[in-house]
Amino acid sequence: VGGESTRPASVYVGAAPVTADEELRRVMPVLGRLVAGLKVPVSIDTRKARVARDAVQAGAAMVNDVSMLGDPDMAGTVAELDVPIVVSHTRQRAVYRDVVAEVLEDLRSAANRAKAEGVKPGKIIVDPGIGFGKTVLHSLEMLRGVFALKSLGYPVLIGTSRKSSIGAVLNLPADERVEGTAATVALAIQRGVDIVRVHDVKAMVRVARMSDAVVRGWRPPA
Repeated sequence: VGGESTRPASVYVGAAPVTADEELRRVMPVLGRLVAGLKVPVSIDTRKARVARDAVQAGAAMVNDVSMLGDPDMAGTVAELDVPIVVSHTRQRAVYRDVVAEVLEDLRSAANRAKAEGVKPGKIIVDPGIGFGKTVLHSLEMLRGVFALKSLGYPVLIGTSRKSSIGAVLNLPADERVEGTAATVALAIQRGVDIVRVHDVKAMVRVARMSDAVVRGWRPPA
């Protein structure tokens, strides 16, 4: 659940930022209903430590920070709350010499900062941030090399669902990118990704289960 657009254009190209008060106004009623009505963990998507704190206290089970700990209070807040955090890679400018190596080092640095603030290593999840401060070619290269992130020792999450890179390759609008998303999900799992973030849940659960059966093994039900 998020109360602020995470599209890079809205975050980095001068769009008016959403205040913490406004973000909380948007997410808290929805969060309350989801926590009360669902039996699965709910994640709060935010760049703000204050929003993370209030959301977790209201029942959110994890924090997804697309700013790579841009708020100096985020790591300490998450450590105090003792919940998992997804550290998502981003840059303000899509400039790289070696996108895979640089994303790896940026995430290593962010994870080390989180641990220095008291976040338990077992609570850290890393995300290469497909589309965040990356061109289409960068995103494709990152997908090809995403297995490198396993060397960090944390679970790897990837979010490719309906992304503009899929739209660019297939020349399709967001609501027609299911097959492209499925391809990226299957390939990401083959490359060692542990968690996928998707919109089309029913279809992608099937893709993930089939991919897992091939990559990680499968046994028929007893």
